[in-house]
Amino acid sequence: QVQLVESGGGLVQPGGSLRLSCAASGFTFSSYAMSWYRQAPGKERELVAAITSAGGSTNYADSVKGRFTISRDNAKNTLYLQMNSLKAEDTAVYYCNAYYASLVYWGQGTQVTVSS
Repeated sequence: QVQLVESGGGLVQPGGSLRLSCAASGFTFSSYAMSWYRQAPGKERELVAAITSAGGSTNYADSVKGRFTISRDNAKNTLYLQMNSLKAEDTAVYYCNAYYASLVYWGQGTQVTVSS
């Protein structure tokens, strides 16, 4: 049974930091490229960051470049998103995504709220 379980979300003040985690199980994690998406209320889901299966290449949305870092630990089957210098506009539900060929899996999401 494939599972992607996000954690680490919460309420943080502007300028603060959070680290999201996504624990994967039920598939060969190290074979899948992984990404983080987010969806704010009333908006479409958007790609935040992505990383290749071995972690050798990453890419980011322009809105988070220089502030967010995606990483993975294939030994622990876990994906991370370090978020620094958070802004109110980063408020959204953050989703973990795994993809390989035509296979795509999603987590249930974790809420991140940036507010004073």
